[in-house]
Amino acid sequence: MTTTSNTGEIFGEAGSFSHEPVFHYINGRFQAGQAGRSFETLNPATNQPLAQVAEGLTEDIELAVRAARKAFDEGSWPRLSTSERAQVLMRIAEAIEAHADEIAQLEVYDVGMPITQARSQAARTAENFRFYARVIQNLAGEAYQVGKRFLNYTLYKPVGVAGLIMPWNTPLMLSSWRIAPALAAGNTVVLKPAEWSPLSADLFAHLLDESGLPAGVFNVVHGFGESCGAALVAHPGVNLIAFTGETTTGKTIMASAAATLKRCSVELGGKSPVIVCADADFEQAVDAAVFGIFSLNGERCTAGSRLLIEEGIYHDFVEAVAKRTAAIRVGDPSDPQTELGPLIHPEHLARVQGYIAAGQQEGARLMVGGARPHGLTQGNYLQATLFADVKPGMRIFQEEIFGPVLVAMPFRDEAEAIKLANAVRYGLAAYVWTRDIGRAHRIGQDIEAGMVWLNSQNVRDLRTPFGGVKESGIGHEGGHYAFDFYCNLQTIHMALDRHAIPRFGVE
Repeated sequence: MTTTSNTGEIFGEAGSFSHEPVFHYINGRFQAGQAGRSFETLNPATNQPLAQVAEGLTEDIELAVRAARKAFDEGSWPRLSTSERAQVLMRIAEAIEAHADEIAQLEVYDVGMPITQARSQAARTAENFRFYARVIQNLAGEAYQVGKRFLNYTLYKPVGVAGLIMPWNTPLMLSSWRIAPALAAGNTVVLKPAEWSPLSADLFAHLLDESGLPAGVFNVVHGFGESCGAALVAHPGVNLIAFTGETTTGKTIMASAAATLKRCSVELGGKSPVIVCADADFEQAVDAAVFGIFSLNGERCTAGSRLLIEEGIYHDFVEAVAKRTAAIRVGDPSDPQTELGPLIHPEHLARVQGYIAAGQQEGARLMVGGARPHGLTQGNYLQATLFADVKPGMRIFQEEIFGPVLVAMPFRDEAEAIKLANAVRYGLAAYVWTRDIGRAHRIGQDIEAGMVWLNSQNVRDLRTPFGGVKESGIGHEGGHYAFDFYCNLQTIHMALDRHAIPRFGVE
């Protein structure tokens, strides 16, 4: 039995899925690309075609930016009150909740995300819009009184057209981190989804089309980074570029954006350490270590991919993690029992397999996994994988794998744990497990990372800033911090009375 949605998706038996052609959404209209070109996306569980997607080129970006520019310069959206914009964001959140099951199913078929995890991501997407609908109404500048002579105050003002280039791992939820504050601030948006995962962005465009958002305020152009994304970054009509993705690409984007002095927020790679001290809550730390790397198929920027364990418990802890890793249920992402689904694309699977081969060649001890699961002959499936006795110079210790691969090594003392944690070029997240609260804070504060969780799994508080240091990025999302990027800050100086002004040119 199949059911058909009002946006053209057809859901059938496990692994079976088809989708009507995906078009750009520009100035309130769904349309093919100007050149008439398209590309094919694949179902990660089968590598069978999912949909034909319009391929955006420079001329399509030109149309979208022109629409967004006009909507900002002449339209009502940036001129609405914050409460009026908040009402629209709340309607968007309600629409997401009403279509949450469909969104989750799309992420399953488009990305390979297990359905139970996809449902939680859909709920978080709605909450992101609700959150920024609240925050924008409470955002206020500051006032500075200078006796009875002057009053100086600050205003938050929208910047203009925001170009958003978003990733494929949790496509809609991560995009909503950028879309929601950009719209809340009064900007207009051109979204370039990842070419490997375009379907939830297409559904989202349909939902916004029905939400009362004025034409041109939100636009979607599908395509490849080298052509579509590069054109968006280079366009002089774009004021902001937000990018989430790989570090090398982020550097290229920032270099290109500099030519037109665009403001950039880039959330890049990660190689986050999980430090487990001998006095940690053993079972809870095992739970966190396993979930932190193998949830979302290991395709997450904040994954705890380097497990650093104090020598006294190293053997027992690695064995406990290995036992749990070997028992992880790999399979059809539409099955609620599945814990680890397929990687998104054959190219990415080959990349992760290359790292596994490199780890073995460099002498790391492969304890669990490393191969295709038995019986799963199609799709991009890979066993949950654990390496032990890793050395700091190994590629699997230094480089972001972005897959279900965990590497472990021991440390002697607090100083060595910190040294190992900081021995990579990334600095996005870190996790510390110890019952000694003083030690937890000492280690946490000495780690070079934008975010540190102490005795906690990666539980997001939307009020706090999200972002990294070193080669993990520049800029922060979350809470009022996002508006430092999506708003211009203007200062108004006002004299309350006549004041002395030097009189030049008076005889």
